[in-house]
Amino acid sequence: MQDAPHLSVIIPCYNEQKNLEVGALAEVQAYMVAQSYTWEVIIVDDGSTDDSLALVEDFVRDAPGFVSRPIPHGTKPAAIRKGIEESRSEFVLFTDMDQSTPIGELAKLLPWAEQGFDVIIGSRGMTREGFSILRRAGSVAFRLIRSIFLLRDIGDTQCGFKLFRREVAARLLPKLQFFRRDKAADTSGWKVTAYDVELLHLCRKAGFAIKEVPVEWLNRDLSDTKGQNSEAKRYIRESMDMGRQILRVTYNDLRGYYHDL
Repeated sequence: MQDAPHLSVIIPCYNEQKNLEVGALAEVQAYMVAQSYTWEVIIVDDGSTDDSLALVEDFVRDAPGFVSRPIPHGTKPAAIRKGIEESRSEFVLFTDMDQSTPIGELAKLLPWAEQGFDVIIGSRGMTREGFSILRRAGSVAFRLIRSIFLLRDIGDTQCGFKLFRREVAARLLPKLQFFRRDKAADTSGWKVTAYDVELLHLCRKAGFAIKEVPVEWLNRDLSDTKGQNSEAKRYIRESMDMGRQILRVTYNDLRGYYHDL
């Protein structure tokens, strides 16, 4: 049996055909093969309805260290959990397929892990290139509302670029309400969720050390996962959903839902 790698890169995939076609995985591969530490890349296709899975499996066939682990559609938290379950490393990195935060930004996060931090999260700042005025305003409002209730000292909870000690992620991710909810709940299509907020809140409650690190970000997403609604309509819907989820986490905390961390 091979020794466990130092790092597992977990990439959720849902209808990412266009990002795959422009070489997103080739970017990841080019960076990883240049590293001195051992690694693995786990791509979890979350029941894509386009050609994403076929493209992923074609890529990994000739890419040592890359594996494909498809699952029935369950949304992003389910894909990340599968990746963690399949990983064998000391550290796990969550990163988005579109590489809006380039994989090379990992070099900014790893030194903090070596200094003893358990969770190191990328922070995109408010001057993000390719970030519309509407999205920028929404991000400010989201941070303000979220900080009233949770994680006041963290600026950006929603960046998809996060590094965890594997044991921390494996212990706390299953505690999310997403995995304790009514299994009949709707998981169809693509959804923005505040699972990041809940997971970071659990990390803080469990006493794990969190470090926020500025990273580069440029909107490079070409995927069709978000549907064809206008940005304004999508923004309003997502904002309402996120607000409800933040209130849910706060309520769950007050009623002792997270007592078993």
